[in-house]
Amino acid sequence: MLDINLIRKDPDYVKAQLAKREYEVDFTELLAWDARRRELIAENEAVKAERNRINKEIPRIKKEGGDMAPLMAKMKEMSESVKRMDEEQRDLEEKIETFVAALPNLPAEDVVAGGKENNQVVKVFGEKPAFPFEPKNHVDLCQDLGLIDYERGVKLAGNGYWLYTDMGARLEWALLNYFITTHIKDGYTFMLPPHILTYACGFAAGQFPKFVDDVYRVNAGDDAFHFLLPTAETALINLYRGEILEEKDLPKRMFAYTPCYRSEAGTYRASERGMIRGHQFNKVEMFGYTRPEDSDAMLQELIGKACALVEGLGLHYRLSKLAAGDCSASMATTYDIELWIPSMNEYKECSSVSNARDYQARRGNIRFRRADTKKIEYLHTLNGSGLATSRVIPAIVEQFQQDDGSVVVPEVLRPFLGVDVLRRP
Repeated sequence: MLDINLIRKDPDYVKAQLAKREYEVDFTELLAWDARRRELIAENEAVKAERNRINKEIPRIKKEGGDMAPLMAKMKEMSESVKRMDEEQRDLEEKIETFVAALPNLPAEDVVAGGKENNQVVKVFGEKPAFPFEPKNHVDLCQDLGLIDYERGVKLAGNGYWLYTDMGARLEWALLNYFITTHIKDGYTFMLPPHILTYACGFAAGQFPKFVDDVYRVNAGDDAFHFLLPTAETALINLYRGEILEEKDLPKRMFAYTPCYRSEAGTYRASERGMIRGHQFNKVEMFGYTRPEDSDAMLQELIGKACALVEGLGLHYRLSKLAAGDCSASMATTYDIELWIPSMNEYKECSSVSNARDYQARRGNIRFRRADTKKIEYLHTLNGSGLATSRVIPAIVEQFQQDDGSVVVPEVLRPFLGVDVLRRP
């Protein structure tokens, strides 16, 4: 959530920053509501102070036998006035909160304007594989090798689902073991959060109210509904919701493994069949809480960790810094790690690493206390996939396929998987 004080102080700056996202906004009405709210606070406090003064006079006037009727009438009038102003103030605060809650985060100063056409490739690892034979796509490879049963996945759950079988399930678990073992070695705290969350979790993460239709609701009912988490970030951002942390306890580094559930409203391109897009997939998510002055350094740390995981697999990829319009609504800066999928002749994101700065912390009221000044401030939150498997497996089988239809297993996975090559069963 954006700081209302910043909007009040420099609305033109905020408008210009949001315009980098290709997001247009008019603050005229919001600023009018805010001005009226502040007037009401001053008026209300003045009336309440006068009411308190008169209330203290009543015992004396009673004792002296004075006429109480005018005072009681005055007290009644002031109470009704206070009630009206309280109601108007609550109405204005609700309007202000609704307006501000719908605003996306401000992009960082060094993030370029525009949409995905302005994304910047900042690093490329490895070379695109060249095959001396006609390569297969990952769907055919996974079926031929008995890794994925797409037909029975659809039978069980419908379109957008698949079923890992035998070596496919073991490959999936080997990847997860590789990710988890690496994060533990790096000193990150392992978390296994609930998969069913409350509306407040989605709001603090910045996914609600705008993207409320992109999740699977577990039960109906206005703001009280529960939903299946679309990413572990939605849970991890809420661990300290409404709390004040001590500066000595920052930064906090953690990661979680969860399946991710997404309704993904809209149509799928034909090229995105198989595991490229789905309603359920496995992901290991990194998350960090930091002081504001430390968040840029942690962003680079998370980027480095995600890149190292892909490089450890030996996969060709590129790292892109997203333009403002391609960053998710909650994030000030985002870098995508994109894997090369030969059959699609394009790169597909397998990790997004982002800095939300204080946007999520404001929504979740997550703060920390400075050790020296005791000042309480909003902290910064960051997240990054480390990694999602549903695009890693297609990249592995396509980039490492052999002319006999087998697939070479990345060396780092062999201790977990127990084989060097995946062959037809």
